[in-house]
Amino acid sequence: MIALAVFRVAAYIRSHRVYQALLLTLAVLAIVHGSRAPRGAEASVLTDGAILLIPVLAWAARSLLDTEPDRQREMSAIQAGGRGKEVAAGLMAAFAACAVIAALGLGWALLLGVSQTPQPGVLAASLLLYGVAALTGTVLGALTSRVILPSPAVSIMALLLGFMVMLLLSASSLYWLTVPLIPWMKAANDGQLLTQVPPLAAISLAWCLAGLAAYLWRRRRV
Repeated sequence: MIALAVFRVAAYIRSHRVYQALLLTLAVLAIVHGSRAPRGAEASVLTDGAILLIPVLAWAARSLLDTEPDRQREMSAIQAGGRGKEVAAGLMAAFAACAVIAALGLGWALLLGVSQTPQPGVLAASLLLYGVAALTGTVLGALTSRVILPSPAVSIMALLLGFMVMLLLSASSLYWLTVPLIPWMKAANDGQLLTQVPPLAAISLAWCLAGLAAYLWRRRRV
């Protein structure tokens, strides 16, 4: 399974699709961190960067999962010993790609986006948030991949609309139905990021697990 995941990451790189995600990442980071944030705004800047990277991470996960042709995916399932291992390898590869891009985003933010090193608590919360962003991007990308939505146009629209719906829901009283993007940002802006990490992380993880369950259920048939 690990070998198959490595194979998929290598195929993603060889296909040059990885450069699409990297270029989008660099564009987002250049805009978000165009100038250093003032002292004391580290939590807000790091949080904003993580949230705005989610659609790029979803694009990366979707592109990686779509790199392998359908027939090759079927052969991979046979060679891996079952569809379950093939699905797990794909998700593992997608999350690895998202984690690397998220790490790039966090590194850029720490080096060029803030005026001073964040406090240990803020840095730990930011590490967790970027991990949540990578997981969220993986799930959103998987749910809009070709095996779920065969039409490229529908897939792209679903990815963008999914992120927009996530933003709209998280700005309402129904924020607990999705990854609470706006509450994450509000908590950081209000200086309450550390106290709000446990409930917001729990809600985020619950949505990701539900999304993974939906993806796995769908993949049982395709």
